[in-house]
Amino acid sequence: MVPFPRRLKADLALAFVTLIWGSTFVVVKEALGDASPLVFVTFRFTFAFLLLAALFHRRLLHYSSGILPAGIVTGGFLCGGYVFQTIGLQYTTPTKSAFITALSVVLVPLLVVALFRQRLRAPAVVGVAVAFCGLYFLTMPSGKLVGELGDLLTLVCALGFAGHIVAVGHYAPRHDVAALAVWQVGAAAAFAILATPLAHFSGIEHAELVWTPRLILALAITAGLATALAFSLQTWAQRITTPTHTAIIYTLEPVFAALTSYLILAERLGGRALLGAGLIFAGVLVAELRAVPEPGMPGAPASGAVQETSSKGKQGMSGSR
Repeated sequence: MVPFPRRLKADLALAFVTLIWGSTFVVVKEALGDASPLVFVTFRFTFAFLLLAALFHRRLLHYSSGILPAGIVTGGFLCGGYVFQTIGLQYTTPTKSAFITALSVVLVPLLVVALFRQRLRAPAVVGVAVAFCGLYFLTMPSGKLVGELGDLLTLVCALGFAGHIVAVGHYAPRHDVAALAVWQVGAAAAFAILATPLAHFSGIEHAELVWTPRLILALAITAGLATALAFSLQTWAQRITTPTHTAIIYTLEPVFAALTSYLILAERLGGRALLGAGLIFAGVLVAELRAVPEPGMPGAPASGAVQETSSKGKQGMSGSR
């Protein structure tokens, strides 16, 4: 039997994560009728942290140097991204929110160049450019610039997610996958817990919570699948692939969101939007032409990257259970 390439496993894992995230925009939008954004984010990450801690409590006993700062940095970006995305969903549609969130694909290579001064390969640059063109057609079918409150808040969320991708790419090769997943989700929960009362008493957001079957289902889906499972898979996959390549795969998220909206809400894509979706897929294919990252790039494995690493404390999720 031909062995399954480790890089392909990582790509499929990231594609599955993107499918999960793309299908949850409608779920979260509906849940905001029962909980204010920060309250929802707080419960989402708290439940996800408890689930991950229960599953990987033994791995947390093997504390490694630097894991706490890594969790705080990645968790901070993670919390910021979801807070602004969830608040923005109050003022924009799920499909448009997904499209604008995917603008992080443009921000990731810019952050990589600015922070680490790494040279990007030409196929990655071309893939990002093509994907950005697709996002333009999908996000702004009328040709207008983004200017509404919900869209602007979601743009801030895209910056947070871009920072999270780069941060995970930087820290994932240095720490145990399960431990980093737990610490970053725990840090995100802590930030949300602190922000909720501050926002409430300052008048920024009035905290609201009404327990309904709709809210419970939304929390189960977002905490279990879209957070605990998804970020565990992402952390493992980014030990094998690069931040830019991860961002390219994540451009599929608005496509999955559009498909979900079509199936649930009967929304249809026009010709301009379909062109955008096609360009996004083209961007993914272009980036795949030269998938091997440059040595030293954040998120890139060391020499012999396609080989399984057996160093203690750095085994993948496949060896954790």
